[in-house]
Amino acid sequence: MLLGQFGAIKLNSFNNIYKNKKVFLTGHTGFKGSWLNLWLKKLGAEVFGYSLKPNTNPSLHNILKADNGILGDILDTKTLEKSMIDFQPDIIFHLAAQPVVRLSYREPVNTYMTNVIGTLNVLEAARKCPSVKAFVNITTDKCYENKEIKRAYKEDDPMGGYDMYSSSKGCVEIMSASYRRSFLKNGFNLATARAGNVIGGGDWTVDRLLVDCIVAIQNNQTIQIRYPNSIRPWQFVLEPLAGYLRLGELLLTEGKRYAQGFNFGPNEAYSVIEVVEKTIQCYGKGKVIINKDNSLHEAGLLMLDNKKAKDVLNWKPQYNIDEAIHKTVEWYKSFYNSDDMEKISIKQIDEYEEKIK
Repeated sequence: MLLGQFGAIKLNSFNNIYKNKKVFLTGHTGFKGSWLNLWLKKLGAEVFGYSLKPNTNPSLHNILKADNGILGDILDTKTLEKSMIDFQPDIIFHLAAQPVVRLSYREPVNTYMTNVIGTLNVLEAARKCPSVKAFVNITTDKCYENKEIKRAYKEDDPMGGYDMYSSSKGCVEIMSASYRRSFLKNGFNLATARAGNVIGGGDWTVDRLLVDCIVAIQNNQTIQIRYPNSIRPWQFVLEPLAGYLRLGELLLTEGKRYAQGFNFGPNEAYSVIEVVEKTIQCYGKGKVIINKDNSLHEAGLLMLDNKKAKDVLNWKPQYNIDEAIHKTVEWYKSFYNSDDMEKISIKQIDEYEEKIK
């Protein structure tokens, strides 16, 4: 397949590459992991999940009754390696992580152990498993050395990070590049994927803006925000997941030229207060106040350049911020209405696939 020459190919099925493929998915009990697990199974993949138990209640993993895999720690190398070798996957999507900036201030050692050493453990397990052909390593937009500049970060910008979470992900990016050069010349194809601030149904993670908004509105409480003018690259959850799946497809079919880092971000970034006001408008109720408890540093400006993913992978965002918020609110309203959330979630995937035909 030549770059850019896709013609009538159905991108929504990712050229059927995942049908009957064996996919090892770390972090399958998390928010993004649960969505990716559902989508992969819909595409016909045989998915084996490896993750800690869900750390929120409710959790999307439990709502979807996704029991394909085991509860395991990526710091437990013996169980990790045995699980992978027994399963013999074709491709690995590594999402397991400590994903919260503010938690990294309270748990710096756990953040680094999970994000850096845990990732190295998954890479080492994959290197010992001869069936592995491709590895998509999920990091974050916060891996960049954020200088609060008024331009979006590109893939070749320096890695860094002010807080322990961000710097741990910068370390993972550097380690992945080093690992690729050191061990994978004739091995599996390893790429990294950096998404923006992901929103969508089923997320109850602490200190997530949309989650805080939804929970406050549902409980008839006031939404409290710390940094109203902070700007972030907000995007609907299926946007970066489509990028991960597209990247995985090309790693499996086209090989090492895609073994590099890619940004999967939206076309525009918005401030916290803009997102909150749009959420209130979409939900039909809610009020907000500014909470001055902002003693912990958080970046004021962060934007992600997505041109490389557009040009090289033929991926692009499908939803603007209003559509992303609408889809998110729609999901939560259905949940609180006690609807069939597996059906609702699959419907949202179907709608997204229609957009990328």
